[in-house]
Amino acid sequence: MTIKTFTASILCSLSLVLSPSLSADDAQDKGLAIAKEMKSRDRGWVDSSADMEMVLRSRGGRETRREMRILSLEVQNDGDKSMTIFDSPNDVKGTAFLSFTHNNADDDQWLYLPALKRVKRIASKNKSGPFMGSEFSYEDLSSFEVEEYDYRWLRDEEFNGKLCFVVEIIPRDKYSGYTREIVWIDQEHYRAMKIEFYDRKDGVLKTLTLSDYQLHLDKFWRPAKQTMQNERNGKTTEVLLRNYQFRSGLDEQDFTENSLKRAR
Repeated sequence: MTIKTFTASILCSLSLVLSPSLSADDAQDKGLAIAKEMKSRDRGWVDSSADMEMVLRSRGGRETRREMRILSLEVQNDGDKSMTIFDSPNDVKGTAFLSFTHNNADDDQWLYLPALKRVKRIASKNKSGPFMGSEFSYEDLSSFEVEEYDYRWLRDEEFNGKLCFVVEIIPRDKYSGYTREIVWIDQEHYRAMKIEFYDRKDGVLKTLTLSDYQLHLDKFWRPAKQTMQNERNGKTTEVLLRNYQFRSGLDEQDFTENSLKRAR
């Protein structure tokens, strides 16, 4: 999954489902088991592509729209690779972003800026910065990898009519912009429904909601809509995804610095 973390502006009422309390160790074990099951259900897609529309909204409702494409490659025994290519408007056309997620090392990320005709490497310590003026950070664009977090099951709770596990995940990366994330994962299909991101002062910074899930290849669920709400500045970024394609023959050569410069 390429995209990860989300605030406390609740879009629906949440009703608590009473569950027996667990010891700290049991809650950690249960959280880890949920994360592993979530990842295992999303293995085997090989490669994918999709069209994206990104809508940036100011606190006052002013909108900026961007058309993009995203290519992804599943990598065995490591994190996934992805490339995001901007098609419009003209001021960002040709900009491309390449990301290699790693299980047990810092992620590698590059941004190609056509106006400068050069590739800029995103330093690990800068990945909490905003991606192309959106409410997503560079960190949010990495794929979800179990090894990059510690886990704790908190409770079971209903969200948007679905019974969910509520799991706290804590990044192991010292450069992460988040102290922790709270994730609502539906218990039927193990899909992330909502994520709250907590900043370094442990306050809710952003909330991501994922909706309009669609099933592909009879196995892989993908959200057609992702909305990131910044709880501090009132801005939102909405990502709409369509025209998913899987197993179309993408390979490692489609995800290199040279292919980043050639992306059109």
